[in-house]
Amino acid sequence: MQTLIDLALRLDRRGVERTINEADKYDLIHPPELRRALGERVGEPGVARLRHILDRRTFRLTKEELERRFLPLARQVGLPAPLTGQWVNRFEVDFYWPDIGLVVETDGLRYHRTPAEQARDRLRDQAHTAAGLTQLRFTHEQVRYEPDHVVRILAATASQL
Repeated sequence: MQTLIDLALRLDRRGVERTINEADKYDLIHPPELRRALGERVGEPGVARLRHILDRRTFRLTKEELERRFLPLARQVGLPAPLTGQWVNRFEVDFYWPDIGLVVETDGLRYHRTPAEQARDRLRDQAHTAAGLTQLRFTHEQVRYEPDHVVRILAATASQL
C-alpha cells in the first residue's frame, strides 16, 4: 500500500491506474480493500489522491442510485422510460427498451469482477446478440463521472435502431 501512496505523488492519474491494475492482476492488492484501508491513513501525503483515483473505479452505487443517475441520461437522448429488472433471454437486465430492441447493462466491480462473473456477462451478451438485440454496457464510473460519453453513445446507438 505504501508504494501506491508514494506513486500517487509521482505519477499522473493514468500511471497510477496502470500500477493499480498491475498490482490487482497479480493479486498483490484488491482495490476495494485498498480503498477501505486508506481510510486509516487520512492526512498522509498521496493518500487523498490515491483515494480519489480508487473512488472512480471502486465506488458502488445501489441499483436505485444507479437508476437515478442513468435514467435522466436516457431521457436526455429522448428515449422513453425503459423497463427495469426484466428477464430477457433468461437473464435479468438493468434497462430494456423492447420497442427498439435495446438492452443496457451497467457494470460495477461488485458484480463483474471475477472471471466467472465476466464469463456470465459474455454469455448474456451473446444471447442478446443472437436474439437480434443491441446491447450496451456502461461502467458505474461512466454513468457517474462521464455522463456526456454515455449520452453520446446512447444517442448514436438509438439513432441507428
